[in-house]
Amino acid sequence: MSNKLLINEVGPRDGLQNQPILVSAEDKLKLIRLLQKAGLKSLEVGSFVSTKAVPQMATTEEVLKSLGPSTRGLSVLIPNMRGFERAKEAGASEVSVVLSATETMNVKNINMSLDKTVEVCEEAVRAAKASGIRAKAYVAVAFECPFEGPTSRDVLYRLTQHMFDAGADEVVIADTIGAAAPMQVREVMTDLVASHGADLISGHFHDTRGMALANCFASIEAGIRRFDSSIGGMGGCPFTPNAAGNLATEDLALMASQSGFDTGIHFPELIKAIDFASLVTQRELGGRSAQWLKRRYQVKAAA
Repeated sequence: MSNKLLINEVGPRDGLQNQPILVSAEDKLKLIRLLQKAGLKSLEVGSFVSTKAVPQMATTEEVLKSLGPSTRGLSVLIPNMRGFERAKEAGASEVSVVLSATETMNVKNINMSLDKTVEVCEEAVRAAKASGIRAKAYVAVAFECPFEGPTSRDVLYRLTQHMFDAGADEVVIADTIGAAAPMQVREVMTDLVASHGADLISGHFHDTRGMALANCFASIEAGIRRFDSSIGGMGGCPFTPNAAGNLATEDLALMASQSGFDTGIHFPELIKAIDFASLVTQRELGGRSAQWLKRRYQVKAAA
């Protein structure tokens, strides 16, 4: 089993999308470059969604075009074919679609039925693949929906298969409201790895109930080596009640490092990214390990 663990940084999109302070394209670019300097090679940099619904994402096209040839490893979220065409025009090399696992969540999130959302996501994935663009599919509320309660595993597995059948390069199992528990996660991820292989499945865990890191470790035990996280624990779904609290990148990176996994993360540079994200959002950010990391590397630098 590989000792490499890939962290996909979602702060520039999922982290910023519900922040009340609008962050300029220039500051988003600076944050992205700080994150890259810290060793993060996979980042979600924005989304092509309705700017009326999510005004923070109005600068995504400018950000993506400014990044230019460095777009490899950078993804953008798209809600439909219109979003795909905008992403393609801006030079995206990777797109992500989001399929919620329950009827009500899809209606609340994008005003479409579950069946229609499956159809739209399949169409976008196929279009991406036909254009030579990497396609990633999220299955949201994979463990529990805020409106319908626990999600059926059979439904989760069926939707995951739909996305792979459409040509998705990767399916991300998303605990959108942070309701999952480690034993449950281990069982689900073990099943998915057995069906699709560990390289094609990744995890996205929110820390609403304080179990995101434990859920990542349960996934690691099942063979998963790819995870989303957000710098400083920033963000959450703006359409989901009480969902704020993405897993902090620094917490995941530290846990992985101390468990013998190679993430390629350089902690002193990651601290600079946390501080800059705090500055531009005008709020104090930081996961459970952030203060310890700051003390640890300040002492080391002074020596």
